[in-house]
Amino acid sequence: MKTKPLIIITAIILFSILLAGTFSAGVLAGGYLTSVGFKPIGTHLLPDSTSEVAELESDITIQEPESLEDLFKPFWQTWEKVHEEFVEQPVDDELLMRGAISGMLESLDDDHTSYLDPDLQEQFEARLNGQEYEGIGAWVDIRGEYLTVIAPIPGSPAEKAGLKPGDQILAIDGEDMTGVDPELARQSVLGPKGSIVTLTIHRDGVDEPFDVDIKRDSILIPTVEGRILEDENIAYIQLYTFGSSTHNDLRKELKALMKHNPDGLILDLRNNGGGYLNSAISVVSEFIDEGIVMYEEYGDGTLEEFNAKRGGLATDIPMIVLINEGSASASEIVAGAIQDFDRGNLVGVISFGKGSVQSVTALVNDQGQIRITTARWLTPDKRQINRIGLEPDYIIEYTEEDFEADRDPQLEKAIELLTQ
Repeated sequence: MKTKPLIIITAIILFSILLAGTFSAGVLAGGYLTSVGFKPIGTHLLPDSTSEVAELESDITIQEPESLEDLFKPFWQTWEKVHEEFVEQPVDDELLMRGAISGMLESLDDDHTSYLDPDLQEQFEARLNGQEYEGIGAWVDIRGEYLTVIAPIPGSPAEKAGLKPGDQILAIDGEDMTGVDPELARQSVLGPKGSIVTLTIHRDGVDEPFDVDIKRDSILIPTVEGRILEDENIAYIQLYTFGSSTHNDLRKELKALMKHNPDGLILDLRNNGGGYLNSAISVVSEFIDEGIVMYEEYGDGTLEEFNAKRGGLATDIPMIVLINEGSASASEIVAGAIQDFDRGNLVGVISFGKGSVQSVTALVNDQGQIRITTARWLTPDKRQINRIGLEPDYIIEYTEEDFEADRDPQLEKAIELLTQ
């Protein structure tokens, strides 16, 4: 197929905010993974933006001024009433403005269209850029009734304490979180290195809630780690995110590992909540030498093709990809392409199922970012995986008993397939 340059989605979505006529566009709240409305515990979001951050460059007239004036009369009426009559004065105009943005985006009823205030924006960028922060090290979902663990960061206090995807945090240091905004609960988990937080956990399959004590620590968020499984002469690479440096880090690992002339390669995308779209295309191009690796489908049905880039370092070596319920967004783009090209088998359990694309735009006056869903993405075979996920070629569960026994049956299956 004909290769063409990667087109980075940086659409600028502009909104009229208040009578001042400020216009702005926006960002992600990632998870799944902070996307999909995911946010991290620490200073780090999970992840799920699939586009680069775009700076606001111009104002766009969305409606005629006369209709906008009439449309916003109830808003300004409410604004004035709050300032005149609310019992707690003075009110914070900045918080009211941020609340208006959040409410506007929430009204679209799309999990991935959302607002990040400046603090959450900083956390999200820390996650994608491999920065260090203090916390317990877990990506969480704040969309439900309770703060819910999406995945612990590998090697983090959260992982060492045994937190699992799907764990719901019912109480923090003995304080019941029922009815508490999950974002406030997330902030309550934050704390300095060395301090201890007690989380009361509800876990599916466990009859009673139980407490977990976690000692907070400084956590460096890695992007890529690799090693040779020497007994089998297999290269193993784990990707933790799809950030701005992920592709360069991956190439460095591949160059070092391929010098050992390994017999196979395992790409571990478990609990990788995604990141930038261009990073995903660059990563998958290391394993697929040519062809369409993804489509974007817009609301009018038109398709945009994304082709593999030339020069991949591992386009011929036998490979297996590990996925689980924490593999989302950019991870699914990579895994889906490898599966559709018959480039390698997927091992694990069904992935998260985030098949949408967001534009991410910085708001003026350093007021954070918004993300807007602009398209859905499809695998090379034009499969739609949103809310469905990718089904592995070999479904292998990773149970509580496996964790406690320090076993990894998914990795073991990948090794078995490559050594047969």
